[in-house]
Amino acid sequence: QVQLVESGGGVVQAGGSLRLSCAASGRTASNTAMGWFRRAPGKEREFVASISGTGGFAYYADSVKGRFTISRDNAKNTVYLQMNSLSPEDTAVYYCAKGRGGGAYSFPSAYDYWGQGTQVTVSS
Repeated sequence: QVQLVESGGGVVQAGGSLRLSCAASGRTASNTAMGWFRRAPGKEREFVASISGTGGFAYYADSVKGRFTISRDNAKNTVYLQMNSLSPEDTAVYYCAKGRGGGAYSFPSAYDYWGQGTQVTVSS
């Protein structure tokens, strides 16, 4: 079993920044990909960003490219999502997920464990 715990969410004004963290524990594997997804009120879950097991490759949704940065510290079993230039459209519950393998993919079925989520609210 793997447990994923997100933190760092909160309320921020438009244009501001937040840094989300996702700490993994249990039967983790440092060489598996990690991803971030989000679900806004009334909308379906959508892909945000993913990072390969080695950290050498990152993949972003077009809506966040250039504003968000995903990174990982395998020694700490933690993945981060630095979010800059936030807008109200970024308001959502953000979830981290552990990949089934090392590749950084955008589809949910590539991930086998999910965190409980952390709320991000961007006020205008």
